[in-house]
Amino acid sequence: MDRTTCCIVGGGPAGMMLGLLLARAGVKVTVLEKHGDFLRDFRGDTVHPSTLRLLDELGLGEAFARLPFPKLEDMRAQIGGTTVVMTDMRRIPGRHKYFAMVPQWDFLNLLASAAAEEPSFTLRMRTEVTGLRTEGGRVTGVRYVDERGIAGELAADLTVACDGRNSVVRDAAGLRQDLFEVPMDVWQIRVDAPADTRKDGRVFARFGGGQAAVTMDRGTYYQTSYLIGKGRDAELRAHGIQRLRDRLGVLFDWDDKVTGAIEWDDVKLLEVTFGRLRRWHRHGLLCIGDAAHTMSPVGGVGVNLALQDAVAAARILAGPLRRGTATVADLARVQNRRHLPMAVVQRAQQAEHGMIRDALNGTLDEKRLPVPMRLLRRVPALRTVSGVLGGFGVRPERAPAFARVSPGVRSR
Repeated sequence: MDRTTCCIVGGGPAGMMLGLLLARAGVKVTVLEKHGDFLRDFRGDTVHPSTLRLLDELGLGEAFARLPFPKLEDMRAQIGGTTVVMTDMRRIPGRHKYFAMVPQWDFLNLLASAAAEEPSFTLRMRTEVTGLRTEGGRVTGVRYVDERGIAGELAADLTVACDGRNSVVRDAAGLRQDLFEVPMDVWQIRVDAPADTRKDGRVFARFGGGQAAVTMDRGTYYQTSYLIGKGRDAELRAHGIQRLRDRLGVLFDWDDKVTGAIEWDDVKLLEVTFGRLRRWHRHGLLCIGDAAHTMSPVGGVGVNLALQDAVAAARILAGPLRRGTATVADLARVQNRRHLPMAVVQRAQQAEHGMIRDALNGTLDEKRLPVPMRLLRRVPALRTVSGVLGGFGVRPERAPAFARVSPGVRSR
């Protein structure tokens, strides 16, 4: 049976970042990822200023900057005939005054390449975790099935669940989330974009006529999230695909050459869940990111929050893991550190859910704008405030000293 110091389940942003940071601390770490690559659509593509600053501190800023990506300097929502600037990034502090719109697979490949340079790091793709090893109530690793379909076990001093909103590890550990009510599910749609319709990476939201949707120009296609009432997927599909084509055309001013090719096979359902664990850990196990606090997709903040969890976990746990002394109290310190930022974001998302509920009910229009939107229109400085909060969040994390790169030399 193989053994590692820290087993990380899930090779998403939180898992890869945590693996990189712990490996730079000299911790033996193994990341298990069930897929064979990172190429999956409809993942969070918004890299926040706090993450861009973190990449600079890790010595990865230049490599990231070489990736092709558009910069989003403001975020706008159109409600009926009124456009509201929700955030303005141009005056926020720091050198990165924008969101970088980068496909998540490029971001993950960058982290994986950097981590692969560390001798204590191992990434095992096509390895699906199926359960936990336990001994006397303590989690001692995982059970898995590898790419050949062969079952195995990996022993670990600490297992970290980074396997997302449908976390297998969280469920196997008997940890249950407190779930909040949500008004919507999401249809995720890849819409082919003819060259004369492209907007150079812009993100635009539309609300009106009982509809709500957000789309991002990805060059050859529009990555589109169309919001539907919670649990209404089968009912709305029964109306036929042409109804959806027509509604998207009205929302985004797309003609038939854009919408005409959309088929139901292009429309993937995201059943939105929204909640959090009361306790993120048990002896030998820690949950972070969506495994600990499943975020709503509104605002695109889930990835940034998960990355911040990973940085905090690495800073707090690297020393105890190196010494072989990591305790439940150490795991609790991670939750205590990250609880407030998570709670603030979830509270803000609940407020946004109220606006979405009104939009889907047809009661949101330019004559009845919510108070925050009216304030953003009247007081432009508030757009910078929302940019700082959206770009950095509450209690942003900085790279630990052991992981930083400065003039080509990393400090241990």
